[in-house]
Amino acid sequence: MLIVDSHCHVSPIWYEPIESLLHQMDANDVAHAVLVQMQGQTDNSYQFDCVRKYPGRFANVVIVDTENSGAPDQLERLAGEGAAGVRFRPTVRSPGDDPLAIWRTAERLGLSVSCIGSDDEFASPEFAELVAALPDLRVVIEHLGSDVPVGAGPPARTRAAFGLARFPNVYMKIPGLGEICPRVMPPISPFPFERPLPGLLKAALAAFGPNRLMWGGDFPPVSFREGYRNALLLPMQEFEDLASEDRALIFGGVALSVFPIRS
Repeated sequence: MLIVDSHCHVSPIWYEPIESLLHQMDANDVAHAVLVQMQGQTDNSYQFDCVRKYPGRFANVVIVDTENSGAPDQLERLAGEGAAGVRFRPTVRSPGDDPLAIWRTAERLGLSVSCIGSDDEFASPEFAELVAALPDLRVVIEHLGSDVPVGAGPPARTRAAFGLARFPNVYMKIPGLGEICPRVMPPISPFPFERPLPGLLKAALAAFGPNRLMWGGDFPPVSFREGYRNALLLPMQEFEDLASEDRALIFGGVALSVFPIRS
């Protein structure tokens, strides 16, 4: 099965350099990864350097200064350099006459949007209206639809982002279990989390189906939780009853189709 990690961060000034990610990928048979720019950073040069240095391994999701009136032009330039996507919050709006200008630019360029936000932001009628207004824009909800601290998320029944599955252009990233589950203290093998699980992975599957789910390791923050290998293997175990084709979609195929890897 081809494994693709849809959510990784790399940087020489914060987190870890690309070589640290490659070590984890190679050790765990992860063929490709999507480099997602960290919040607040609009200098995307390092991620582009990584894509060029290791051709065929990575896709690049960038960030632009959306409060700048020149952001649509900047995004077009980055797309020309090979960006596969852009990262927004649900509340991002453009200055000027068209508040959706930056979103429309992403749609026109064929870029997917990796979207980080809170439960309230994903629940807002304004965001649903935005998604409905841009049916050709692929919107990928990060972290199961919540940016709250580890283990503090609302239960599956109240995660507003799951309701966005009614729009066929909305996808969701599923993380490792350490992002949503309380750990057992001291950790025990082979399963270091309290049971029963919150049910968020299964709820995401019921809402989006395997054709619109993608696994994301969240390197390197995952290293402070269960570690990269467990972040891959434990969700795989939770989905072990699925057909092999569906598992292949969740753990590789969907991410590769939404964030294409350019050689």
